[in-house]
Amino acid sequence: MRIPFLRLVSHISLRLSSKPVSLPQLALGTCRYSNQRNFTVTMAARKVDEQADIHKMKTEPDGSFKRKPSVFRNFIEKGGTFAPEKGRYHLYVSYACPWATRTLITRKLKGLEDFIDVTVVSPRMGSEGWPLGDVDEFPGATPDPLFGAKHIKDLYLRVNPDYDGRFTVPVLWDKKTNAIVNNESSEIIRMFNTAFDDQLPADKASVDIYPEPLRAQIDEVNEWVYDTVNNGVYKSGFASTQQAYETAVVALFESLDKLEEMLQGKDYLIGDRLTEADIRLFVTIVRFDPVYVGHFKCNIRTIRDGYPAIHLWLRKLYWNIPAFKETCNFDHIKTHYYWSHTHINPKRIVPVGPIPNIFPL
Repeated sequence: MRIPFLRLVSHISLRLSSKPVSLPQLALGTCRYSNQRNFTVTMAARKVDEQADIHKMKTEPDGSFKRKPSVFRNFIEKGGTFAPEKGRYHLYVSYACPWATRTLITRKLKGLEDFIDVTVVSPRMGSEGWPLGDVDEFPGATPDPLFGAKHIKDLYLRVNPDYDGRFTVPVLWDKKTNAIVNNESSEIIRMFNTAFDDQLPADKASVDIYPEPLRAQIDEVNEWVYDTVNNGVYKSGFASTQQAYETAVVALFESLDKLEEMLQGKDYLIGDRLTEADIRLFVTIVRFDPVYVGHFKCNIRTIRDGYPAIHLWLRKLYWNIPAFKETCNFDHIKTHYYWSHTHINPKRIVPVGPIPNIFPL
């Protein structure tokens, strides 16, 4: 029997019934039937390999890498669809991913561990994208406690079988409505910064990484740091032409030179306090020497030998503020990049160095 539906699930056992069934129900395998006769429906699967498999990622005609914007952009806020309720939300992250680690740092700084639980994917991203811990039992990876999902893509397709973006982390999930609230890390950390303040103890509620008097400066720094540093390492590493690579890597090091000047004699980028600008930069700089120098060819200079002010700033954050050190897992970081990007490192050899991953103070 041929059913002309194109959807995700290849084989779903159905029971005949007069009750109409929607296409999304078929796609997600949520149908329940009461008739006695069973049969199996075979449907052609919608191909999502170009969304899941990083090796099939395409660059622009000039060889440059352009990151697509995140799609899910809702907010946790009082009076909104997603209210700030303790225990309602779940965060899917990778220790390897700098974008996801932003959210882990902020969650810990704000004392939200009891408010928002976390699932950690394996760093070994394959053709199906990020795997959960029961698919790849890499140390530190955990299974999905909500649906038994095998890969992060399963969560996206559960919400929208027609989703055509990349299956990225972080994912902020609402357990009440079974929906993705947001998958844009810059917005998630701002939610975490204020959304739960009236439920937190005073010392955690008073932590503010986006203070009103500094917002204009923070936004200005974030804009060029994102473009040339956070994303600049990827533009360098994923470039498919010499010119695209050189354009990206030169812009990256020009920005590092600028940051070096900004951090002379300072513990923080803006003002005299920790802000989200520090968090957003830290997740790239802590990966720079262990990964980006070699793997992404960002080798004009290292942080440890070429940028003394940035290097000191990095180590002070890592060693003096537990939220930075305790959310940093170098095994996941190095394994992910060197194992997952076989178009760059086809033998999947993970280098031993640098030793140490980060210097002491």
